[in-house]
Amino acid sequence: MQDKPAGPSILVVDDDPSVRAVVADFLSANGYRVHAAGDGPAMRRILSEHDIAIVLLDVMLPGEDGFALARELREFSDVGVIMLSARGSEADRVNGLECGADDYLPKPAAPRELLARIRAVQRRYQGERGVRPQGTGYAFDGWTFDPVRRVLRDRAGIVVSLSEGEFELLLAFVENPGQILSRDQLLELARGENSDAFDRAVDVQVSRLRRKLAQCLDGDAIRTVRGEGYLFAPVVIRP
Repeated sequence: MQDKPAGPSILVVDDDPSVRAVVADFLSANGYRVHAAGDGPAMRRILSEHDIAIVLLDVMLPGEDGFALARELREFSDVGVIMLSARGSEADRVNGLECGADDYLPKPAAPRELLARIRAVQRRYQGERGVRPQGTGYAFDGWTFDPVRRVLRDRAGIVVSLSEGEFELLLAFVENPGQILSRDQLLELARGENSDAFDRAVDVQVSRLRRKLAQCLDGDAIRTVRGEGYLFAPVVIRP
């Protein structure tokens, strides 16, 4: 049995399965671990589950296009981004780079050139210290949340204002996605052990936060689990 590649992980985001397969085979043969996604939601799920070094991102995708996804990646993540697209005009290349991509290649890209560009982005991030810059925020369902700057943005990049209590609750949720949190746990996570708030106050704050996240997962971002508490449903990509 052939050993798995031991190199950095690369995520190929393209809605064409044949393109994903060809690129994955080529990169695997050159020592990379390769993951593949056909759209933005699949990309976010893989990024939340694996340590990805570089994302190869197509522009023309179903739902959110590659430009929007590149902006999202650069907002919260420290991955390298190389855009690949049949749209190879100067305006498209400039747009891709302005959205935060490290490089932009027109399709079809010559395999050896693609490999050279990937290695160049690797060197750029590693530098002499062998580290990449650290991301500062979280992303979920196209939204971004930067707890350092205390900024929540929706899919269109519009800032959504949060009260102090809503901010603390959202931070508790994104740090514990997919987990049922009781009112007591939320009070402790959001306000600390010395909180004198009543359980019902948590319900009010959650209700307000849920309304502000109404466009996230079609209003089902924060789910009520009867008799147990609340669950934050979106896949969260961590910094």
